[in-house]
Amino acid sequence: MQQKVSNKTSFIYWASGIVSICGIIFEVLFGALGSYILGDGVKQYTLTISLFLTGMGIGASVSERVTKRLILAFIYIEFFVALIGGFSSFTMFGITAYTPDGTDAFYLYFVTLIVGALTGVELPILIRKANEIGETLGRSTARVLFSDYAGGLIGGLLFAFLLRPQFGIVKSAFLVGLVNLAVALIVLWLFREEVKRVALHATVGIVIGILLILGVFFGEETAFSFEQKLYQDPIIHMEQSQYQNIILTRNGDDLRLYLNGGLQFSSFDQHRYHDALVHPVMSQAKQHDQVLILGGGDGLAANEILKYEDVQDITLVDLDPAVTELAKTEPKLLDLNNRSLLNDKVTIHNQDAFNYLKETNQVYDVIIVDLPDPNDESLNKLYTEEFYSLVRNHMEPEGAMIVQATSPVFATESYWTIDETIRATGLETENLHLDVPSFGNWGFVMASRNPIDPAKLEVTVPTEYLKSSMIPGMTEFGKDEDSEITNSDGETVTLRPNTLVDPHLIEIYQQEWKHY
Repeated sequence: MQQKVSNKTSFIYWASGIVSICGIIFEVLFGALGSYILGDGVKQYTLTISLFLTGMGIGASVSERVTKRLILAFIYIEFFVALIGGFSSFTMFGITAYTPDGTDAFYLYFVTLIVGALTGVELPILIRKANEIGETLGRSTARVLFSDYAGGLIGGLLFAFLLRPQFGIVKSAFLVGLVNLAVALIVLWLFREEVKRVALHATVGIVIGILLILGVFFGEETAFSFEQKLYQDPIIHMEQSQYQNIILTRNGDDLRLYLNGGLQFSSFDQHRYHDALVHPVMSQAKQHDQVLILGGGDGLAANEILKYEDVQDITLVDLDPAVTELAKTEPKLLDLNNRSLLNDKVTIHNQDAFNYLKETNQVYDVIIVDLPDPNDESLNKLYTEEFYSLVRNHMEPEGAMIVQATSPVFATESYWTIDETIRATGLETENLHLDVPSFGNWGFVMASRNPIDPAKLEVTVPTEYLKSSMIPGMTEFGKDEDSEITNSDGETVTLRPNTLVDPHLIEIYQQEWKHY
C-alpha cells in the first residue's frame, strides 16, 4: 500500500514537470505562430507571453474553487489543453485563410489566454493532491514548483532546437497535445480507484487521442491547403526553417519567393530590382575584386555581379541555410539565378550579417546590403548607425555600398530615415528609386566616401532593364516622396539616425506600411 502511494506521489511530481514543458512549448509556439502570420515578432511574443502569464494568474485564482475530485478536474484540464492547444496552429491557418482580417489575431490571443488559464489551474491542483496523499504542504509545493521551473527550461529548448525545426508549428502542436493527453490518461489509470465511471473518461481521452493522431499525420497537409489560399499562385515548395517560413510559388513562368509571407521577388520583374541594386554601385566603385553581399540568399544579386569579369571573389552572407540551399538545388530557381551560388567565385556564410562584420577583417570594394525590411527588432539592428558603421569600416577607400531601403512612396519617412542613418556614419549618399511592378516604387541608398555623380555612372555589362542614360532620372523624387516630410499638422518632420539605443525606425515602418 505504501509503495502504491509513493508511486502516485512520484508521478504527481513527474506530471508537474511534463505539463510545465508542454505549457512553455505552447507559450512560445503561440508567439512563433503570431510572428509568422501576423508579423512583428517582438510584438507578438510580447503579447502572447503576457496573455499566457495573465491566463495563468486567472487560472491560479480559479483553482481555489477546485477543492473536490481533484484528479478528475486535473484529467479534464489536460484533455482541454490537449484539444485546444493541439489544434491551435491548424485552426489558426484555417481562420487566416477563410475569415476577415483581424479574426486570426483575436483567435490567437483568445486561445493563448485560455491555454494559459488552464495551465494556471494545473499546478495548484497537483500541489493539493500531493498534500492530500501524505506530503506536507511546504514540501509538496516546493517539489511541484521545482518540477514546473525545470520543465520550463526543457520546454523552451525542445521547441527551439527540436520541435520547430524538425516538425514545424502545426505538427508540433499536435505532438505536444498528445503528451498532455498521455499524462491525463496515466493519472486516470493510477488513480482509477478514486474516479467514478473510469471507462467513460477513458473513452473521451481516446477520442481526443484519435483526433490528435489524425492531426499529426494529416494536419500539416490540410494546413498547407489553407496556406495556399493566402497566395494567388500554386505553392511548389513550402519549408519551415529554423528562422522562417519559406514559400515558393509558380504560375506559368512567374516564380515567386515569400519569406514569412513577405514577397522577395517575382521572376517577371526581379531584373528591374537587381539591375538597380547592383549596377550603379558597381560603376561607383573603382575596383570590383572583392564583393560582399549581405542577404541575397536567392542568388539573383550574385548572378548580376558575376557579369563583371574583373570580380575575383563574392562573399555572400545570409542567415538562413535553407534559403541558400534552395537557391542551389531548386531547378526553377537555378534557371533564374543561372546557378550563381554554385560558381567557384562565390563563398557562402550562413550567419548573422552584423556578427559577420564584427568578426571578419576582410575589406571589400563593393558591399551590397539586400536584407528584408526593418519590421522587427532582429532586422532593425541591420538598419542602425552601428551596423552601417561596420559596413563602412569594411569598405575600401575607393569602394561603394548600396542598401535596399523599402519604398519611398509607401514608407517615405522610413526610406529617408535609412538615408539619414547612413549619412550619420560620415558617408556621402545618393538616392535611387524605380518602379518594380510586383513591389511598387522601390528605393535604394548608395553610399561612398567620395561624392557620387549620377551622370557619370555607367552600365557596362548586358542587362534586361537598366541603361546608363536612365540612372540620373532614378535620382529624381516627386513631392510626395522626397525628404521634405510633413506630419498631419503640416509641420516638417525632423529625421534622426536609427540606432540600437533608439530603434525608432521599427515604429515608423510599421505605421507607414499598415495600410498596404
